[in-house]
Amino acid sequence: MATIFIPAPLQDLTGGLAEVELEAVSLGEVIARLEARFPGIKDRLCDDDQLSPALQASINHVMTRQMRAEVGPDSEVHFLPAIGGG
Repeated sequence: MATIFIPAPLQDLTGGLAEVELEAVSLGEVIARLEARFPGIKDRLCDDDQLSPALQASINHVMTRQMRAEVGPDSEVHFLPAIGGG
């Protein structure tokens, strides 16, 4: 199962859990399964059906915003603040 790391600002929705294990094949499915287990988390991770512009996901150290991004059984998924610069 993939390991999903929950950022501290969202741990109020997970009962303080910093990580959970889920079976999922895509980032979108990770978010759907998190929402099923922790209602309200999708609203904090997404705008409509896309990852919030304030966030990026890291799947096995590869940054992505694609909901179709592949998640494998041994994947590590992190939700990180998007960093902009100039």
